[in-house]
Formats: sequence, structure tokens, C-alpha cells
Amino acid sequence: MLNGEDQVATDAQQPLVLLVDDFDDARQLYAEYLGGCGFRVAEAVDGNQALEKAFALRPDVIVMDLTLPGIDGWTAIRQLKSDERTGSIPVLAMSGHSRDLHRRHDDPQNDRKLGWDVYLTKPCLPDELLATIQRMLSR
Repeated sequence: MLNGEDQVATDAQQPLVLLVDDFDDARQLYAEYLGGCGFRVAEAVDGNQALEKAFALRPDVIVMDLTLPGIDGWTAIRQLKSDERTGSIPVLAMSGHSRDLHRRHDDPQNDRKLGWDVYLTKPCLPDELLATIQRMLSR
């Protein structure tokens, strides 16, 4: 386990997902599901911890809640994308906010302008999250 709180599959060849969410139940549900599907999973509960773990662990994909205490997800994503160490890591933004508040549903170019690669609205079923992560990693 990474830093005593992360679920990590034993095979270091499996992709590492950094899962960032301040809602414990959702984060733990997704972490257990992804871990059971063979992913290594590191967890963060706020934007500061997300940045620290992303820089230290260099995950294969980051799942970032946008509404976080301290540094919010939008700010954390901008910092990650502007840093050469983490700028190429794909980011999946998740939020309970409607996508309509931010942009049109069918505009992936706008996703990239906002910093993330893919956006999912919460609540999100674990199998939808898994399928989205798998698509992101296959690119």
C-alpha cells in the first residue's frame, strides 16, 4: 500500500490510477472496484494531496473530483498539466456539477482547454468509470 492508505495490486506492470475525491464512500468504492479489476490505485482526499502524489508517483491516469477542499480540482489540474513531470498524464474530471455549467456536452476540444481529457458527471457507475479509464489508457 502506498502511504498506508492506497490499494495497490501486486503487479507493478498494471496501470496506476490516482483517484482524487474528498467523499470517502465514493473514493473507497471506486478504489476497491478498480483494484479488483487489476489496477493499482493511489488515493488523495484534496487538491494538495493530489499534487503531491501525482508528482511522486507519476500515475498512468488521474481521476479528479473538481470540488475539493483547499486546492480545488480545476486548479490542481491546471498545475498538473502545466508541469513537465505530469503534463502528459491523462486526466478524467468527475463532478456532480452539470456539464452544461461548463460547456457543451459534445466538445472534446473544450475539455482540453479546461485541462482535462474526459469529463464524467457524478454519480458515475463503477463500470462506466472503468470503461472510460480503459479507453483513455488505450489512446
